[in-house]
Amino acid sequence: MNLRTLLLLITVALIALLAAFNWGQLAAPGTVSLGIAEVQAPLGVLMLALTCLLGVFFVAYVLWLQGSVLVEARRHAKEMQSQRDLADKAEASRFTELRSVLEAMHARGQEALIERLDGLEIHLVQRAQESDNSTAAYVGQLEQQVREFTRGTGT
Repeated sequence: MNLRTLLLLITVALIALLAAFNWGQLAAPGTVSLGIAEVQAPLGVLMLALTCLLGVFFVAYVLWLQGSVLVEARRHAKEMQSQRDLADKAEASRFTELRSVLEAMHARGQEALIERLDGLEIHLVQRAQESDNSTAAYVGQLEQQVREFTRGTGT
């Protein structure tokens, strides 16, 4: 129970206690002017009834205000949840888009790597063929020199 509620309850209890202790004076009839006419009525009871009526109106207003705040809070919570869902969907679509971009970049990188490896393989094959040709030429030269040497020595 908060302080405002406690003060309100104490005030209502004091009014009820004061009315109970002074009921005789509150219920004493007197002349009451209504502006247009004058009537004989107990002024204290009339004022106490108007105070109770005012209290009832205030309680009804507070309940209506609290109800409207609750309805507004519920509407706001639903709107916030829909915004969260929308943000989650947008984030999921961004992740999906990022995944597709990364996959495309990976595929391009893989294709570039394969093309480079193919180029290196072609270059390696050419170098191997050149090396084979050079080796064959050297072997051919050596064979020719050995033949010439063996012809020149006569063996």
